[in-house]
Amino acid sequence: MRWRRDVRRFRPDPVPEALLERGLRAFRLAPSVGLSEPWRILRVDSPRSRAACRANFRDCNTRALDGYEGDRAALYARLKLSGMDEAPVHLAVFCDETTPKGAGLGAASMPETRAYSVVGAIIHLWLALRAEGVGLGWVSILDPDRLARDLDVPEGWGFIGYLCIGWPEEEDAVPELERAGWEHRLPSLHLERR
Repeated sequence: MRWRRDVRRFRPDPVPEALLERGLRAFRLAPSVGLSEPWRILRVDSPRSRAACRANFRDCNTRALDGYEGDRAALYARLKLSGMDEAPVHLAVFCDETTPKGAGLGAASMPETRAYSVVGAIIHLWLALRAEGVGLGWVSILDPDRLARDLDVPEGWGFIGYLCIGWPEEEDAVPELERAGWEHRLPSLHLERR
């Protein structure tokens, strides 16, 4: 759990298919609202698709950098925020907001619970892969609409996350952003009683 780190620095060694499949089996074990199983995963393998996703990241990262000034901008520019160039496995994960599975149970009043279900499944995958020494990096600096167009996904699929998977270059219990001086973990959990 402690070294569940968001990995951005990968070795190029391939991830065995059987190992990835074990991680995806853990993904499928996640609970989902109304047993809707709204997750939809695209394995991004083709050079064309990967290039489109990397261009999306580069453009969004440039715009994000423009939002900072001074020392913060200089620090942001030094951060490695994606493992898309090195990671051997790329998964684009979506939520099917229109799935009839589950008949809307639990999602009628809170439709966002479908997306939460997908996020929970990603955490299952993350921990299962980590148990085998494999790292996962969640790329969030992307334009979701552009990504959906570039990957030609059906209407009604909402983008949740772009996952880079592979063997980490290094292991460290301290988050990379903390080591770089971007932010620090709070000393305790914010928990209130009402």
